[in-house]
Amino acid sequence: MIKKNILIVEDQQDIANLVKMHLLDIQCDVTLATDGNEGLQQAETNRFDLIILDLMLPGVDGLEICRHIRRQSVYTPVLMLTSKSTELDRVLGLEVGADDYLTKPFSILELVARVKAMFRRIEALNRESADSQVKQTFGELSINIEKHQVMLRDHLVELTAKEFELLMQFISSPGRVYTRSQLLDLVWGYGHEGYEHTVNSHINRLRAKIEKDPAHPDYILTVWGVGYKFNDAFTA
Repeated sequence: MIKKNILIVEDQQDIANLVKMHLLDIQCDVTLATDGNEGLQQAETNRFDLIILDLMLPGVDGLEICRHIRRQSVYTPVLMLTSKSTELDRVLGLEVGADDYLTKPFSILELVARVKAMFRRIEALNRESADSQVKQTFGELSINIEKHQVMLRDHLVELTAKEFELLMQFISSPGRVYTRSQLLDLVWGYGHEGYEHTVNSHINRLRAKIEKDPAHPDYILTVWGVGYKFNDAFTA
């Protein structure tokens, strides 16, 4: 396997060194930045396969760094770390483009598992992009897979990383019904019991962005008692 380059932006040196040690064990090259200014400079001037980003940093904070990363043409996965545990903080991180988050204190084994899952998802998305049309259209919804770009009635729709991956999973098999646990496995790369609310909240936000009437969706349909599916009445 080709070595992955990872940037860790974390001002707590003991946490940064512990994470680095375990990522070195899975054959990753790791760069450390101990404040937001250094982290932003590294993120903007070097190419990384993943950025592990603390939310609260001296200098530029993690949310602003994530915003800068998402303005770049190259898509870089972001795993956000936060000592805050409120739903609002998690949603803010995901809304500005983080792919996943962990709340401190976290299990180092879970962090490594999340990192591996993110790499598997990116590799799968790259394979899907290579095997499918770069641009797909479903009714008034147009998706450019290569650019991670979604248009609705010729207007750009701003999706977070996970919202885009969720949509990609649905359009890969229109009509297929997914349970919440299956979506956790396929999109997040892990299926922990009790995390189903994560799927619900992401689907609600995705519907709010792509549906004319989120209460009566055209694209992402609820299959009561089972899960969700993409409306197979639309053909790509």
